[in-house]
Amino acid sequence: MRLGTANSYDNALQNLYTRQSELSSQQEKLTSGKNINRPGDDPTGAAQAERALTRIARVATEQRALEVQRNSITMAESTLGEATSLAQTLRQLVVSAGNGGFNGRDRATIAQQMKGLREQLFALANRTDTNGIPLFGGLGGPAAPFIDATSGVTFNGVAGQRASTEISVPGAMNGQAVWMNVPSGNGSFELALGGGNSGTLWTDTGQVLSPAALTGNNYSVEFSVVGGVTSYNVFDDTLDPTHAGPPLLAAQPYVAGQAIGFDGLSFIAHGAPANGDVLQISPSTQTNIFKIVDDAIASIDGAPSDNRLSQAIALALRQFDAGMDRLQAARGQAGHWLNRSDNIENSQSGRTLQLSADKSRAEDLDMVKGISDFSKFQTGYQAALQSYAQVQKLSLFNYIS
Repeated sequence: MRLGTANSYDNALQNLYTRQSELSSQQEKLTSGKNINRPGDDPTGAAQAERALTRIARVATEQRALEVQRNSITMAESTLGEATSLAQTLRQLVVSAGNGGFNGRDRATIAQQMKGLREQLFALANRTDTNGIPLFGGLGGPAAPFIDATSGVTFNGVAGQRASTEISVPGAMNGQAVWMNVPSGNGSFELALGGGNSGTLWTDTGQVLSPAALTGNNYSVEFSVVGGVTSYNVFDDTLDPTHAGPPLLAAQPYVAGQAIGFDGLSFIAHGAPANGDVLQISPSTQTNIFKIVDDAIASIDGAPSDNRLSQAIALALRQFDAGMDRLQAARGQAGHWLNRSDNIENSQSGRTLQLSADKSRAEDLDMVKGISDFSKFQTGYQAALQSYAQVQKLSLFNYIS
C-alpha cells in the first residue's frame, strides 16, 4: 500500500499539535491548581462548583447580617444591665425615703435624685445601636420609640417581637413588653386609700390566698368608729356599685396589724382609720416602669402624711420588684439570643467548610495525578517530536546513487 509523503507529514504534524495542546492544557492546570479553568473543560463540574460558590456567598451574607444582629443584641443586653442597676438604685432611694428621721426637705432631695435617675432610665429605653436603629423598637417605628409626654411615657413603636430563625436572631427587642407591661399592685389586685381619708390607715400590698376564689371585682372597705370601737364593712362595687344591698362582710372588728381576707385575697391594715375612711381594692392593670418611678417621686416629694407615704412606699417597692423582674427576664432573653447566635455562627462555618470542600472536589486538581499526567504528556510530546524529526529526514533521493 502506498502512502503519500504529504499525507504522512500532515498526520505527524496533527499529532504534534495534539500532543502540544495536551501538554499546554496540563501545564495550565498545574499552574492554576484547577482541573476546570473554563466551563468547557467540564460543564458538569463547572456547574457544581458555581452552585457551591453561590451558596458560599449567600452564607457569607447571612453571617454579616448575623454579626450586625448580634452586636445590637449585645448592646441591648448591656443596656438592660444598666437599667436594672438604675432601678435598684431607685428602689434603695424609695426605701431611704421611709426613714422616720427624714423631714420634707430630705424627701424632696431624694425625689430630686430620683428624677435624675429617671431621665437616665428613659435615655436607656431610647438607646440605639451603631446603625441608629432603636434597641427596643419592636417591629419598627420612629428613631425614638418612647415618648415622654405630660400624661406619661408612651411606646410609639410597633409592639411585637421578631422570631429567631435557623440563620438569624432578632436585631431589636420588644420595648412594649420590656418597659411597659408591668402589672400594677401585687400583680393580682391593687389597694388604694380613699381620697378623703383623715385617719392614719395604710396597708401592705396584699397577697392572693386562693387564685381560684378571685373574682376580679372591685371592692370597697368602709371603716366606722363608734364609741371608740372601729369596725369595717366590705362591699362588692362591681355587683353593688351603690351599696344598696347588704355588704359582703358586715361589722367586722378592726385590729391594726391583723389580716383582712375575703374572696381569695388578703391584706394587712395598719394605723387607726377615722370614721368614714375608705380603702379601695381593684384588679391589677398594666403600668410601666416610668410611671412606677413617677408615682414614687410624686408620693415622696413634699411632705405627705406618714400613712400615705407608707402606703406609697409599700406599693412602689412591690412594683419596682415587678419592673426589675421584667428587665431581668428581657436580659435573660437577650442572653439566650446571643448564645443562639454563637450556635448559628458555628453551624454556618460548618456549612461554609462543607461547601468549600464540594467546590474543591468539583474543580481543584489532584496535584499528584496532575504532575504524573504532565510527565506523561511531556514524554509523549518529546517522542512525537523525535519521531517526526526522523521521518522528515527520509527521502528517496537519499538512496539514489
